[in-house]
Amino acid sequence: MGKKVIDAKADAKGNITAVKLAGNAGFTSLETAMRMANKGLIDNAHAVNRAGAKPHLRTNPNGKTGDNLDDMAGDK
Repeated sequence: MGKKVIDAKADAKGNITAVKLAGNAGFTSLETAMRMANKGLIDNAHAVNRAGAKPHLRTNPNGKTGDNLDDMAGDK
């Protein structure tokens, strides 16, 4: 069983820079979270690595919007 993303932080441009994982006191850098997601260590998110686009982290689809990273970071 992996960790779950429970919060996110964004920079002034609205780009996600870090996520908070359940059980952790602080935030984890986006780069580290993406490596963890690629290894299957995060249950509710995955890394997206499209050709010609900046890699990013995305929560798994579940029909809810409140657990999207942009919403967690307050970017509404």
